[in-house]
Amino acid sequence: MRILSGIQPSGKLHIGNYFGMMRPALELAQKGEAFYFIADYHAMTSITDPAELRQNALDVALDFLACGLDPKRTVFYRQSDVPQVTELTWILSCVTPMPMLENCVSYKDKVSQGMRPNHGLFAYPVLQAADILIVQSDVVPVGKDQKQHIEITRDIAGAFNRQYGEVFRIPEASIRPEVAVMPGIDGRKMSKSYDNTIEIFGDEKATRKRIMSIVTDSQSVEAPKKDLNKNIPLQLYKVIASADKAREMETKLAAGGYGYGDAKKELANALLEYFAPMRAKRAELMKNLDYVREVLRNGAERANAEADKTMRKVREAVGLR
Repeated sequence: MRILSGIQPSGKLHIGNYFGMMRPALELAQKGEAFYFIADYHAMTSITDPAELRQNALDVALDFLACGLDPKRTVFYRQSDVPQVTELTWILSCVTPMPMLENCVSYKDKVSQGMRPNHGLFAYPVLQAADILIVQSDVVPVGKDQKQHIEITRDIAGAFNRQYGEVFRIPEASIRPEVAVMPGIDGRKMSKSYDNTIEIFGDEKATRKRIMSIVTDSQSVEAPKKDLNKNIPLQLYKVIASADKAREMETKLAAGGYGYGDAKKELANALLEYFAPMRAKRAELMKNLDYVREVLRNGAERANAEADKTMRKVREAVGLR
């Protein structure tokens, strides 16, 4: 089984990135051949500062390695170090129907949030399809919000195969229902574009302050809490803590006499404890950036070898060779 996933270096990684994509991807890497990449081409739709893009890409590499990525088991690389993906994007664009892209929920959502509606943002799913198909992926671990893009990849691969012959594997999405959408501190999906995130490696004081600002209702400490399925501190705690601890917090909230402030403090302690070993690992990696860059170079070599195999088949199939 070949697994592919990518993450944009568009800002500081947050716990939604970790529990929604990174942890599932790291666990899947134990079950097959994993190709994980830093999506710097994709990040160009939102980042225009070259220095910021380069630094963000390095930060993502540090974060992923600190969170447990094993470069001996995983092909880990920068998207831009595999330039064949842009060639494949153009070829796939020629079999992609316009209505398919016009109906993308993600594009409409980002434009409604004020992002500039450029071609890169519009054609994002085609580049994403090229990322997935160029290494012949079987499984793609994604958040629920990316499910439509995997369906588009499947449709594009199917259209290409019908027109030019069987070249691409048809990938499947892997989504964990319990963390399909991680709520942000304001109740919306946790996203850097909403500025409602909790960083993985943020300053401890700032992290606690961020958690204490989570939006809750105005029920008193004494009142039994209602609508626990919509309770953001509890939802986040369930992802981080053990099942027993999560049930304990749920029971206390339902009974009353346990306030939201108490729940937020417990959440902050659990989150900081959970990520403490990763913080220590990241600090070590910061002292050896040459190693981090070597990991990316080695990953790029391995990814390029697979991309070359695919592109030889693609070029021959469409008549470019």
